[in-house]
Amino acid sequence: MSTSYDVINPATEQIVKNVPHLDLEQTDAIIAKAAKAFETWKNVTPGERARLLRAFSQVVTDHREELAQLEITNAGHTRGNALWEADNVANTLMYYSAAPERLFGKQIPVPGGIDITFKEPLGVVGIIVPWNFPMPIAGWGFAPALAAGNTVVLKPAEYTPLTAIRLGELALLAGIPEGVLNILPGKGSVVGNRFVTHPLVRKVGFTGSTEVGKQIMAGCADQVKRVTLELGGKSANIIFADADIEKAAAGAPGAVFDNAGQDCCARSRILVQKSAFDKFMEHFEVAVKKFRCEDPNLATAEMGPLISKKQFDVVESYLDEKIAFQGSAPSGPGYWMPPTVLLPKNAQAKSWREEIFGPVVSILTFEDEAEGIKMANDSEYGLSGSIWTRDVGKALRVSRAIESGALSVNSNSSVRFWTPFGGFKQSGLGRGLGPDAVDSYTELKNVFISND
Repeated sequence: MSTSYDVINPATEQIVKNVPHLDLEQTDAIIAKAAKAFETWKNVTPGERARLLRAFSQVVTDHREELAQLEITNAGHTRGNALWEADNVANTLMYYSAAPERLFGKQIPVPGGIDITFKEPLGVVGIIVPWNFPMPIAGWGFAPALAAGNTVVLKPAEYTPLTAIRLGELALLAGIPEGVLNILPGKGSVVGNRFVTHPLVRKVGFTGSTEVGKQIMAGCADQVKRVTLELGGKSANIIFADADIEKAAAGAPGAVFDNAGQDCCARSRILVQKSAFDKFMEHFEVAVKKFRCEDPNLATAEMGPLISKKQFDVVESYLDEKIAFQGSAPSGPGYWMPPTVLLPKNAQAKSWREEIFGPVVSILTFEDEAEGIKMANDSEYGLSGSIWTRDVGKALRVSRAIESGALSVNSNSSVRFWTPFGGFKQSGLGRGLGPDAVDSYTELKNVFISND
């Protein structure tokens, strides 16, 4: 039996909309619809599929203000971030619109004939999207999957379904055939789990917690089903004494407090070389206290609220460690928490080891390059991170030594749709985005043709 869910504005705690949740029967019906649509979509010519993706990109651009406002209201994202996210979906679609005409196979020299390979679509692909970046992560999943000729069933998070639902409507407006991109709001235990167990769903792409990712991976093993996992993180921001300390300190708040710290790439562990600690902290405190946590509709806002009361309580439970200083946050309705800087006792502290997923950062010092690398790698996660140094040789050595999938030197940027993204260790499996992401949504077929 289907149910419904009240979508809440996290900045006001007001109900935005009541969204029906799909039950198992409805989910199965839409998966069957997607499987039927695949029989037609896979045979759409590459040029036509590319044209439709470009049209979808343009429609998203035409509705960027509407999509951004939905994200502000539903997810508490700042206006600047929400507009960037709408543009990112459009740009991702445009980027992958080039892929259908470039899914090249190979001709392999063999005796007795010729050998050729084909990259063929998988079928129905299930995409499970988290609540922290619901709009761009949806695009990162469906754009390469559609480009490869698959049909998609996409489950948005219960907290934040509104932009995904609207993107599904905009796909139809752009001319994407019905059944090709399907949005299925509902519970993970019903809709998401059915993606894992349904034999017509040939791959699951999941972004979310490591705990749930392990369950999905185990479930997909029963059918030897493909899976891509982008999971948790506890990324290190490593600041050497020879870095531009003022620049590193000025950028550090945005690296962890953006989206209220609800970011798997958040640089929530700051490692500062001991000789630079005092100078860094002096500039960092100024930057944190200037960081604007306010009404996300304001153009000046740099950080909005946490997504829910539940998440607020989780984050608050970490604030029993020593607080160095905090920024400010609004009072009154909404799940507001000020940017907070902790000084844990050591590298075994809870705040240092666990993914908090809130506007909280922990700081420890290190003596030299070897200790900095060891401390950064002392984590079950390995998703992202930053290295600050003016020494190019050191930057290369440390980059090669750090066990993380996406690193930046003298920058805090993690994700670009034109470069690969994914994690080491318990931060995930496989890679999304970049030029090779489309290949992960295909099967490689080999055909030998005899000369006889």
